[in-house]
Amino acid sequence: MTISEILYQKESFTETEKRIADYILTHLSETSRLSVQELAQKAYASHSAVVRLTQKIGYSGFRAFQTALIEEVSANRYLGQPVDPNFPFNPYDNAEKIAQKMLDLSVHSLQRSAASLQSDSLEEVAKKMLSAKRIFLFATGDSQIRARSFQNKFNKINRYLIIADEYGENDWAALNLTKDDYAIFISYSGESTDYEKFLGLMVQRNIQHLLLTSRKDSSLAKIAQQMIEVPSGEEKNVKVATFTSQIAFEYILNTLYSICYARNYTTHLVDLKDKEETMDSWYN
Repeated sequence: MTISEILYQKESFTETEKRIADYILTHLSETSRLSVQELAQKAYASHSAVVRLTQKIGYSGFRAFQTALIEEVSANRYLGQPVDPNFPFNPYDNAEKIAQKMLDLSVHSLQRSAASLQSDSLEEVAKKMLSAKRIFLFATGDSQIRARSFQNKFNKINRYLIIADEYGENDWAALNLTKDDYAIFISYSGESTDYEKFLGLMVQRNIQHLLLTSRKDSSLAKIAQQMIEVPSGEEKNVKVATFTSQIAFEYILNTLYSICYARNYTTHLVDLKDKEETMDSWYN
């Protein structure tokens, strides 16, 4: 998890620490050049409060924190302007300003997702998907919409994925999985009592599976055989919408579909051409 993500979450922060975090998030590049005294003055806090915050988020002190921040700012210099993922716009923004902020939010989410992906892991997942007899998708709410889009894409290449949570039958789906199948769990929080039971069963039965989540320290991540982490920062309940998480999930799922498609590219193109000709004959 990046420094920005930790500061966005403000988990167990005091009011003073929240004020320091807000200043840093708004002035990332500037903070990387400030002394601890200068940062304390600009954030209306004490020298010791700044040091305590850096230690609370895992650094030995301000100097270690600043070194890591410089590296993060340098790595992310190509990103759009950081936008609060929970409230990316305010009631005073006009349409043009909101459109720009949504663009920055989307670009930021995509770039952060891309930076954390590992090609070897993607290739491994795609290989498992292509060799699986059936693929089950476990997802609810907005994440299930992403899963359905993923399912629909595979229909085009004659692979029929199963939405496990459809009709409230995810327990039966989990129980019916075999070693020939593959399961994908999509959970931003990484916390679900049902999914925790299902993953435990799959580990026990040696059933291949993948977890997409924003929290590598979550209950599900601690069980899952394989995990792909997406950018965090969204609050559990207090937000306008699940913009950032769903952009990230869509990007990863689209990437996995594209890798699977590319492995039999010519075959899929020939099949597409044949089917289009058949459909043309139906309506002409």
